[in-house]
Amino acid sequence: MTALDFSTILPELALAIYAMAALMAGAYFGKDAMARPILWTTVVVLLLAGLYVGMADRPANVAFYGMFIDDAFARFAKVTVLMSAAAVLAMSADYMDRHRLLRFEYPILIALASVGMMMMVSAGDLLALYVGLELQSLALYVTAAMLRDSARSSEAGLKYFVLGSLSSGMLLYGASLVYGFSGTTSFAGIVQTVVGGQLSLGLLFGLVFLLVGLAFKVSAVPFHMWTPDVYEGAPTPVTAFLATAPKVAAMALIARLMFDAFGNVPGDWGQIVAALAVLSMFLGSVAGIGQRNIKRLMAYSSIAHMGFALVGLAAGTAFGVQAMLIYMAIYAVMNVGTFAFILSMERDGRPVSDLDSLNRFAQAEPLKAFAVLFLMFSMAGVPPFLGFFAKYGVIAAAIQADMAWLAVLTVIASVIGAFYYLRIVYYMFFGAETEVVESRMDAVQYLALMVPAALLLIGAVSMWGVDTAAATAAESLVGAPVAEAAAADAVAAETAVLD
Repeated sequence: MTALDFSTILPELALAIYAMAALMAGAYFGKDAMARPILWTTVVVLLLAGLYVGMADRPANVAFYGMFIDDAFARFAKVTVLMSAAAVLAMSADYMDRHRLLRFEYPILIALASVGMMMMVSAGDLLALYVGLELQSLALYVTAAMLRDSARSSEAGLKYFVLGSLSSGMLLYGASLVYGFSGTTSFAGIVQTVVGGQLSLGLLFGLVFLLVGLAFKVSAVPFHMWTPDVYEGAPTPVTAFLATAPKVAAMALIARLMFDAFGNVPGDWGQIVAALAVLSMFLGSVAGIGQRNIKRLMAYSSIAHMGFALVGLAAGTAFGVQAMLIYMAIYAVMNVGTFAFILSMERDGRPVSDLDSLNRFAQAEPLKAFAVLFLMFSMAGVPPFLGFFAKYGVIAAAIQADMAWLAVLTVIASVIGAFYYLRIVYYMFFGAETEVVESRMDAVQYLALMVPAALLLIGAVSMWGVDTAAATAAESLVGAPVAEAAAADAVAAETAVLD
């Protein structure tokens, strides 16, 4: 280990140290008094970490004998994760204060989950992958069950924990198979064992189990069963977080594992990813039609969107990875705006989440209604909003990879899913005459609704370099230089152990 190793992991190290310090401060200075200061301090720390990572102008590095990779791909994913986490925390502050939900542990758990997600996207080894994944997951299990006096929150946390444990077991079993048949846990070492573009039967089974474990984290069908219940039962700020940053991190981790460890056999894992994409797109699009609770509807929307993002990954090309990264960045923006509005929905001071409560909302709050219209149109993929270009990108990647059948199915699923997004708009502008839902927002929450809505329209003209950054990130993942450096570090580590 060298000083370079620690400078490479500086953002993760600083965020972890901050979380420990905040935990001590909350414990010693009174949890009620420290809850709000810790929340806003965590928002600032997450933003600063995101700026530091995004503005880093240094070549790709590997640290800790290839277990940690700092490249353009990891930085793009980390910036998206950190900015999403900061936005969700900031816009939930007023909601949690008003409904007496704010606990000082909540922002600390979000910070620790963010450290886990940063570790996930930089993992260069199966052990590093698992450590990052579990740090994220354990923090999220606790936040989902944060309201101990609520039966629904406890149920959500328990379901998430039990099914998450099952998926972790499958992932560990896959990792043990891969280690047994390749003789290494390093991604760079695994990819060197795949000779002649063919996987041994043992490695193929290991790959399948690894994908099963990771498919659970992105709510891909048929490993989606936890998503609707957890989204509905968890506190709404927690649901907003679950719908954004963890999805980006898990999708980036799948891409990292597939290209860095199994990049020589894209045809093998591409078929599995394509199957997951098709199942997720259609189940999310069809099952969401019958939902009357907007949080459950967003759960099925998330499942469908993960399917669309997986289409880009299934292409197995740098352009496909670029399309996937752009899709996930736009997906995070859309969900931040949508959940900013859902957090504001209340009647007689109590949160509501049924679709019928949106009837004629545009008459009372036309500006907010148009912002939600922009968000829903973007999610549906209606031009000229950014959601259209996100879907166009993954469809183009599928066509470029000679997977026209997958592109056609993507278009069909998108048309089906557009129904429930447009239904929300219909209720808000043309619904029945009923008592209008109240929308109470502080300044931060208002900005969290309006800014994403504006970005989704203006971004169609200029994406402010996001597409260029995504292209650089994709090239760094699919290209060889970082993989070669990681392989050299892995060999050095094995030599050191033998000596």
